[in-house]
Order: sequence, then C-alpha cells, then structure tokens
Amino acid sequence: MNWKNRPGAVLATLLTIHLLGQIDRNMLLGFSPQITRDLALSNAQYGFLVGAVWVLSYGVMSVLMGTLADRFSRPRLIAVGLIIWSVCTAASGTAHTFGQMVAARFLVASGEAALIPAAVALLYEVFAPQRRSAAIGLFFMGIPVGIGCSFLLAGSFGAEHGWRTTFLVLGAIGMTIAIPLSLLRERRGEQPQDARGEPFVAQVGAVVALLRGNPTIALTIVGFVLVHMVVAGLSFSQLWLVRERGFDGASIARTIGLLQIVFGTLGSLAGGALGDRYARRLPGGLATFMLILVLLAAPLMIAYRLTPAGSPLFYAGMCAGSFLPLALYGPAITVIQSLTPPQMRSTITGCCMLLINIFAAAIGSFAIGSVSDALVRAGVSAPLTKVLLGADIVAIASALFFLMAARRLCRKTPTPQGVNEAVLP
Repeated sequence: MNWKNRPGAVLATLLTIHLLGQIDRNMLLGFSPQITRDLALSNAQYGFLVGAVWVLSYGVMSVLMGTLADRFSRPRLIAVGLIIWSVCTAASGTAHTFGQMVAARFLVASGEAALIPAAVALLYEVFAPQRRSAAIGLFFMGIPVGIGCSFLLAGSFGAEHGWRTTFLVLGAIGMTIAIPLSLLRERRGEQPQDARGEPFVAQVGAVVALLRGNPTIALTIVGFVLVHMVVAGLSFSQLWLVRERGFDGASIARTIGLLQIVFGTLGSLAGGALGDRYARRLPGGLATFMLILVLLAAPLMIAYRLTPAGSPLFYAGMCAGSFLPLALYGPAITVIQSLTPPQMRSTITGCCMLLINIFAAAIGSFAIGSVSDALVRAGVSAPLTKVLLGADIVAIASALFFLMAARRLCRKTPTPQGVNEAVLP
C-alpha cells in the first residue's frame, strides 16, 4: 500500500473525483431550461428530480456505503461508485422521459454516495494530525468549485454541443478515471488501526451506541447539521433578492454564483488551515474554533437580511453566508473522526451526510417554502425576508452546540491537534 505514503497525491486524486462528482450532480441545474423543455417537465417534476430523488438516494446510500467502506477496500469502493455514477451520468444524456431521467439521477446519487464516507476516512488516516483539518477542508473545496464549473460548462461547452453530449462526455471522463483507481489495493485488518467494521445492521447499531456514549460527537454533528440551514436558504436566495430586494434575476444569479465560488472556496481553505493552526492554542480545540467562526459570521448574516440592498453590510453578509458552511467542513469532520474508532469512521460520515440531506436539503427547504407561502396568504409583508432570517438564526444556533462540545473537550487532555483521539479497544 505504498500509495498511502503519498498523502498529497491521495488528496489530489480525491479532490479531482469530488470535483467531477459535484459537476455531474449540479449539471442538471445548469441545463434546467433546456432539459425541462426537451423532456416536457413541469415545475413539480423538475423540483422532484433535483430535490427528493437526490435526497432519498444519496442520503440513505451514504450510510450503506459508509459501512462498506469500513469493511472493504476504500479506493475500490470509490472506483465502483465512480463507475456507477459516470455510467448513469451518460445515461442521463440519453433520457427521453421523466421516468428515465429519475432512474438515471437516482443511480447517479447512489454512486456518488460512496465517495465522501470513504474519502474522509482515508484523508484522516494518511495525513498527520496537524494537517488533517486542512486536508479535509481542501477536499470539500470540490463543492463550490464543482458548482461553479457546472454552470460554466453549461454556458460554454454545453451551449455549443448541447446538454446530451455534455452528459455523455462527463460520463466517459469518470469511467476513465475509475480504471486506474480500481487497481489500488487496500487490505483491511492487517494492522490494529485498520480494524474492519461490522455488517450493516451491527455497524449502524455500534454507531448509535457510540453517539449515546460520547455526547461530544453528537453535539458536533447537531451543530454541523444546523449550520446547513444556510444552504437550505440559498435555494430561495434568488427569489428573495428579485421579489423583495428589487434585483434583476440574471445579474444577481451571476453574483450569487461568483460569490459561492470565491467565498465557498476561501471558506474551505481558510477553515481547514486556520483550524489546524489555531485550534491547539484554544481551550476546546477545533470546537471552540468553530464557535468563533459562527459568532463572527452571525452579525453579518443578520445584517444581510435587514440592511438596504447594495449596502456594504448587505454584500458582507452575502459573503459570510457563502463562507461559513464550507469553513466548518474541515474542523467539524476532523473532530468527529478524531473521536470515532477507525472501524466506524466512514459509517459515521455517511450518517452525517444522511442527516444533512434530511434536515437541511429536504425538511429545511420544504419548511422555508411552506412557511413563506403561509405568510403570503396571511398578507404579511416581505415574507421571504422573515423566513430566511429565521433560517439564518437556526444556523447561528449551531454555536450553542459547538460551545457545549468545546466545554466537554476542555475537561479532557487535548491532543496536539486540539481534539481527543478515540479510545480504542
């Protein structure tokens, strides 16, 4: 397993795959006008396609793929997932009915669910403690860059060759990358720290028992999930900015996309790197660092909803909302991984992805839409402003859980990276 001795190459490979996965995932958004026209999709069908189909498949499969990653070769599991989602990305380009597109996108999500649980555990293993948060943060840089690239590809290559050809080309690229990746071998269980996980039911039960016995992990996960209410609010940002702040739809869409790429990427880089640098100096380590990030962003996020459109505070708040969620990925996942035994690390990451998809992507988005509709019917002025401010406050409430996690970590002896390593049997 000499490839594990080259952590930089491992990170570069996983980041490339993550970037491709995010492009494949979000390309449907970049081509939404063309696809809805060509397949004669209603708004409800399109919403189901980009929302419920993905949440149901990706969220549930993340847990299953996590248990498999804790038992078998992680590079080969990622390769299998990459083949599945690449084949189905190409199949998306051949779909001619709503049902065919649903089936293709469902399997794209199922394949992509193999990546993050396995990749996070690998990065945690191959990087030294003082570099883990930065490495994981760099890996999650694939989210904002992938989202931006999907729109850029749709507007450039896709504009010339069409959405069907674009999907076919992306599928071919993924299958090409999967071939050498599948050749990497990883024998689990050769060393004590590489202990294999249990079968699915027993593994999930072990994770539940771990959460009950270690409230610090549970508190960190709750805070991490809550902060994703910012992401749920992002789905309604363009509607809010056009309807209640008077922006032009096309111009503000470009602004949102640019800020997501710039400040989402900056968040991924800065959150991980600064977490590694300063967490060792803070009581409570990375949990305290995350608390500070939320408290610094909170006033700007609130000002974004209340100040006049176009003011400096308005744009500062927009940038803070793009920065904060990505800045927490490296520190939050490092804390969770540090307190979890090796044989459960992929599974618990899969559980985090499931919770984020259920509570933020599904329930959060539905709640924002439903409550704003109710306020409209009641004749309340600026309904989206009020609901999105409420969603931001829920995200800011994550600070309470990071505070409780930090206080628990302060009672124990910190490791050099500012969190406690799991006590292994």
